[in-house]
Order: sequence, then structure tokens, then C-alpha cells
Amino acid sequence: MSPTNPPRPPPTTWHAMPAAEAAQALRADPLLGLAPAEAAQRLARHGPNRLPPPPSRPAWLRFAQQFHNVLMYIMLGAAGVTAVLGHWVDTGVLLGAVIVNAVIGFLQEGKAESALDAIRRMLTPQATALRGGERMQVAAAQLVPGDVVLLASGDKVPADLRILAARGLRADEAVLTGESVPAGKGMQPVPADAPLGDRQGMLFSGTLVASGTATGLVVETGTATEIGRISALLQAVPAGTTPLLRQITQFSRWLAVAIGVLGAATFAVGVLWRGESAASMFMMTVALAASAIPEGLPAIMTITLALGVRRMAHRNAIIRHLPAVEALGSVTVICSDKTGTLTCNAMTVQRVVTASSVYEVSGTGYAPDGGFHVGGAAVAPEAHPQLALIARAALLCNDAALQNDHGQWTLTGDPTEGALLTLALKAGLDAPAEHQAWPRTDAIPFESEHRFMATLHHDHAGRALVFLKGAPERVLDMCQRQRNPDGTDGPLDHDLWRRAANDCAARALRVLAVAVRAVPATQTRLDFADVEGGGFTLLALLGSMDPPRPEALAAVAECHAAGIRVKMITGDHGETARAIGVQLGIGAGKPALTGAEIELLDDAALRAVVQDVDVFARASPEHKLRLVDALQACGEVVAMTGDGVNDAPALKRADVGVAMGDKGTEAAKDAAAMVLADDNFATLGQAVREGRGVYDNVRKFILFMLPTNGGEALVVVLAIFLGLALPLTATQVLWINLVTSSTLGLALAFEPAESDVMRRRPRDPRESLLTGLFAWRVVMVTLLMAGASLGLFLWELAHGADLETARTMAVSAVVVVEMFYLYNSRYIDRGVLSREGLLGNPKVPMAIAACLLLQLAYVHLPWLQGVFGSTDLSPGEWLRVVLAGACVFAVAEAEKALQRRFRAARA
Repeated sequence: MSPTNPPRPPPTTWHAMPAAEAAQALRADPLLGLAPAEAAQRLARHGPNRLPPPPSRPAWLRFAQQFHNVLMYIMLGAAGVTAVLGHWVDTGVLLGAVIVNAVIGFLQEGKAESALDAIRRMLTPQATALRGGERMQVAAAQLVPGDVVLLASGDKVPADLRILAARGLRADEAVLTGESVPAGKGMQPVPADAPLGDRQGMLFSGTLVASGTATGLVVETGTATEIGRISALLQAVPAGTTPLLRQITQFSRWLAVAIGVLGAATFAVGVLWRGESAASMFMMTVALAASAIPEGLPAIMTITLALGVRRMAHRNAIIRHLPAVEALGSVTVICSDKTGTLTCNAMTVQRVVTASSVYEVSGTGYAPDGGFHVGGAAVAPEAHPQLALIARAALLCNDAALQNDHGQWTLTGDPTEGALLTLALKAGLDAPAEHQAWPRTDAIPFESEHRFMATLHHDHAGRALVFLKGAPERVLDMCQRQRNPDGTDGPLDHDLWRRAANDCAARALRVLAVAVRAVPATQTRLDFADVEGGGFTLLALLGSMDPPRPEALAAVAECHAAGIRVKMITGDHGETARAIGVQLGIGAGKPALTGAEIELLDDAALRAVVQDVDVFARASPEHKLRLVDALQACGEVVAMTGDGVNDAPALKRADVGVAMGDKGTEAAKDAAAMVLADDNFATLGQAVREGRGVYDNVRKFILFMLPTNGGEALVVVLAIFLGLALPLTATQVLWINLVTSSTLGLALAFEPAESDVMRRRPRDPRESLLTGLFAWRVVMVTLLMAGASLGLFLWELAHGADLETARTMAVSAVVVVEMFYLYNSRYIDRGVLSREGLLGNPKVPMAIAACLLLQLAYVHLPWLQGVFGSTDLSPGEWLRVVLAGACVFAVAEAEKALQRRFRAARA
């Protein structure tokens, strides 16, 4: 063997080469493997068979970068303001909120690195290889191109292999292709442009040998493998941000500029026009800034999102990245995987075709629940004797096993064979009794080359039967007769069965034919000659599929009603994907787009068609990533579901990546922002509902916070510009912020999602937090609140009250108005004067009660009077304060009613 390293063909051509040609290209000996010295030389040339770790930033730098955003700057500025005023408790609270937000961001920062680590962990640590003619265990990292690897059922594939020999080989490639059924493997080359799932002569690193044995030639290692290519793709995908964070960043910049301009103007007017001292005006400007800064916003956002996380966890949706809670509420398109998410991930026989009848089989999954129907009417299996023999053939010509653990049915073996076992149980057969009555004597296992399985059975009465199942066209060639309803055999009607097979295939059913033949009782061995010689009687065609989840049907319909497009992106075949899509209401009447067709489109052309196509089949990791990019380029907010390592790049790129928690890979979970514990699309629909509720709650808090903060600031600004005595001192402004932010605003974080939240259209992700309606309402309530506070202040002064009493009235008016306005803020558009509006969130009256107690203490406790300069109020003065709050409440509700009437008139 030459010591030089042979040139390797491009990785996309190994599957198109005959096995012998691949071995020759790598100068490998299929019988002896590489010599140890040659393997060492190739290892030095190609490097270890592992994925390199990604570059990472030091922890201190990642933590420091959490402080680099405008909202953090505002909070730190507010902390500085309170420190200047000597309010160390407020300073501590603000700095605590800053630290908490930074820690949360820091903990979420490393999810891409975790995803890459998970992919690396998928590589098997050991492999059985031939080295110098000897079979030995070697570290998988030491494998090199040209090595010969031996695999058996249950082994994880250690590198990309060209199959040299195989027997009964099936591989579970769901992590790469998304196919629910293990793929049959053989040695045959396929066209160079064959999709990954159709490359029968290849085994890929990180996948699992489901059954059979194989000898494989290592053709790619490390980063050159399919899984290595996905790892590099994942590493190249930039992490995105959520619509809310983008809006908050923009809002924070706008607010920071507004506060700065207002503070500077107020200071200049006070000093240059009103003649106030620079020192006193500086303190007042500081107080003005303190009143305008939304120091409670980050804390309320964090609490609101955390509460959303808790509610979603109760619904089996586990949030890994906190802002993803809100991002779900912004979603306009959901790109869903098919297998296990929209479907049950359990093959089910749905149709039994005999020579005279077509039986529809109800029930889903491996539990034997359901029955048989002819023409829509239920039939009893015992009244149709032919079903018993069909079920016996399905049960006995089978290598799978079902276990019932307290009502939970689990499968060991091939999913299609599991579906046949369930069919037999639905037909009333007792599996242990059947195996005892008809023990297996010999068998020919299924292999992709001959596409059938046959088993020989003897009963205790001296009879012997051979049961056969396999591809319809293969079994039909072995049959000369067909079983009639009366139990007799008649001549085989080839056209009848071919039409039936085509009809099942058109319904995207995987079709198996089952047949039987009586043999002499003395026969104890089963050879290919016994089967291929023919003489079988065809019993039935069995059509099975992985059916849609019943709850997914309702969830897809609910998403459509909410204006959310649902698109199916799967690695499965186009016919299967289209059929499932039609049943779910996805892409009905529209063509599907395959991976091969996506390859022919450039990015601009893909953007032009991606909106109109809802089913994408045979999609590779690059295709999924391109589809997400194309949708985002069209302005969509995309949620992407997936379970395999092939989904990880698209999960990371999507606005909300959603991984499957039950059958999903660790790579998919680590790349995703959310994990569905039950792998159920309906859970995702519930999470979208919660996400919309969370976004509503953030908007409600902002709609509550801005007018209240603005009202305080406007009172101070008007007093300075009008040359009046200040209605609020700096310490009193901070008292108002402390009381209202700590009690009132927090209640809005507990608001339940409104009943119509899933009947609205998705919001425009480019829409600002401050819409025209918001801006108008903020201005209106700001003026009302400032008018109530300043009006009562001037009223008291005009009627002989001292300055302390007038200021106490002004402070109390602001606080009480905020209490009333909290109820207005529960609904952005709807009226609040209903049982649900007044009592639907018990935290609101609790918060108002707590705030009221604090304000009573502020007014009437002597030690607080000494700190804040407040004084006692009489019942008449309290009545005026309450009336001011009620007036603001009434005006705000009237404005909402007018807005609703105006929208109805325009509609």
C-alpha cells in the first residue's frame, strides 16, 4: 500500500461511486484494512476524527458586554441620580435590577457554544476497525479515510462510511434527514444529486444502526463529515434578537434623548429666566429626571417574562432564553417539522385492502385503540374471518415487540412492524397465544436488496405455513392466487392489486403486501428458493403512515385564525409531506417544493416563492436555513421547530427556535430558545397564546408607566415655567416612584391573556412600541394627571392651605390617580367596567390596597411626615383626591369607548 495520502474526491460523490471504486480511490484494502503505520500517516495528514471547539470569549468579557445597551445605561443613570440624592435603598434596588438582568443575559449567552458541544458529543468514542488484517477497538477520533469499520445493530456510526457489505441493514438517520422510519441500506450507488435521505450506500457519522450488520469504508472524518458540515454551518449562523428587545432598545434611546433635552431645558429656564440658584435647579433637574426615567421597566419586563416562563412550563413548553417568551407572541410564520411534531411519530396501519373489501382502520399510535370500518360503518373483526389470517400474518412475520407499561405502549424495533403488531391486536389476536400456537421455525430477514421478509411456522396439529410480507410489486411476483372472502383461493387479479397499491400510494401510505403458503410439515428450513419459487396466496395490502396528531389539527386551525401561517419543512418524501399537509390544512391545493428545486433558486427567487409555498420536502440543513432567511427577509417573524442535529442551524437562526424535548437531540435543544417537553405542535400553539399575552402585559405596563411618570414630570416643568412654587419636591417625586413602581405596576405582570388574543392578526414586527394610539393616550393621561395634581395644589393654596398641605394633596392626587388608572390599563382597547375587568386579576386590588396603605402612612405617620414634608389631610381633602382619580378613570374609559366606536364605524 502506498505511504502517500491519496487525493479524495469531492464529498458529494462518494455515494455515486461503486464500493470497489471508492476503496480504490482511497487505496484501501476492504479485507485487511489499513496498515497501522499507514493509518498513523493519514492521521497526521487529515487530523483527528472530531469537531474542533468553537472560539469563545472569556467569561469576564461576556459578562461586561451585558451592560452595553441603552436600557442598562438609563438604569445606571437612575441609580446615580438616587445616589446623589442620598436615597441608598433606591440605589441598591436599581443596581440589583441591573445585576439581575446582566446575570440572566450572561447565562443565556453561551447557547450556540452549547449546541456545538452537543454535536461533538454525538460522535461515538470507540469503533471496531480492521487494521493490518486484525479486528481491533480504536478510538473513533483515530479513524482516518481508508479505514474499514465493522458495525452491528445498536452501534453509532463513527464517521461517514461507504458501505462495502451489508446484511439486513437499516439505519436511523432521523437526526440528519427527519425521516421517521429507519432507512434501508445497501451497496448500490445512487445519482450524484441524490438527497441525503436517498443515499442508500452511505452511513453518516452520528446516526444509529437500527438493525443488521455492515462493513463500511471511512470516506470522511471530522469537519468533512455531514455532521461536521452542519456544525460549521451552525457556528456561522449569527445569533439574532427578538422584536421586543429591538423595540425596547429603540424606545430607550428615544426616551433617553427626551429626558436629556427636557432636563437641560428645565435647568436653563430655571436659572436663566426664573433666577433660581444653579444648586437648587440642579437638584430639581435630578428629581425631574428621576420622575421620567422608567426604572421599573427592566424589572417589570423580567418579572413578566419569568411569569410567562412559569405558565408555559405548566403547558410543557420549557423556555431556555427569556426574551423568547415575548418573541412567540410576535410570530407571523411557524415552520414546523413533520415527524413527531405534527404527526404522532408512530406508524399506524390505516387501510387493509383485500380482494373484496377495503377496511379503514381507526386509532393512532401503538395503543390497540380503534376498529375496522367498511364504507364508514364499523365492523366486528370476528364477523370477517379473513381479517384473522391477515392479522396473524402481520403478527408472526414480524421482528418488533410492543410493551404495555400501565397503558403506555412502547415499541422495540421497526416502526412499520410496530404498526402491524397494533393491527393484529385491534383484530383481537392474543400475541403470546399466537406465538405459542404457531412458533417460528425459520426465517429470511428483511434486506433492502430483496425487499421482503418470510417466516416459517408449525402449529401443534402438523400444519406448516410460510408468511410473507414485503414491497407489493415484489410479493405480487411470488403470488399466483388470492384469498376470497369465503376462505377459498382464486386466481390472482394483477390489475386489481396494482390499482389498489397505486391508490394507497396516492394517499401517501407506505404499502406492504402480506401473503401465505402452506408447506409440508416436514420442512424446517426456509431458503430463498422456497420463497422465490412462488406458490403464495395474496391476503391483503396494508397501508400505513405516521398520522397527524388530532390535537395538531385544532392547533393549526387556531394559528390560521390568529393570522399565523404554518409551513411544513421536512426531510421526508414530497408525497408523504403533501398528504399529511392536506390532512392538517397546510398547503392544500398548492404544490410542494423539494430540496432539489430549492437548489435551483437563488436567494431572490426563493424570497419570491417562499410566501406562497407551505410544504417543503426533502429539505437539507442548508435548505432549512435558507428558508428561514428568506422568510425573515420578507419581514416575517419566524418560529422554527426541529428535533435533529440537521435542524440546529435553522433553530438558531429563527426568531424563536423550538426543539423537541422527548425525541429531540441535545444539539437541537441547545440551539433552540424553547423546548416542547411533549413534542406536540398544540403545545406550541398554547405557547404563542402565552407569548402574545406577555407582550400585551409589557405594553400595558408601558402604557401605565409613561403617563404616570410623564404626569409627575409635567407638574414640575409647568411649575418652573410658570414661576410657581414647586408642587413636588425631589424626595416626594422619588416617593411616588417607589410606591407606584413597587406595587401598582407589578400587578400588570400577572395579567392573564385576553380572551381574543388568538383571534387577532400578528402585530407588525416593525411597529414601534409607541403607536399613534399609544402616543395619543400617553399625552392625554399625562395632561389629565398633571392637571389633577397641579389643579388640587393650586386649589389648596388659593383657599388658604399652607404649602405642605398643598404638596401633600398634589402627591396624593398623583398616587390615587395612578390607582384608578391601573384599572384602565388592564385593557388597552376594551372597557374595564365588567366583572372580569374589575376582578379578573386579583393582584390589581391587592396592589391598590398595598399602595393605599403606603400612601396613608405617608400622609399620617409623623416620622414619614418628617422625612418627606407631608402633613395630615382631612376627610374632605381625601374626598377631593379620590374624585380627581375617578374623573381621570372616567375620561380614560370614555376615550376607549370612542376609539372602539370609531373603529367599528370605519370597518
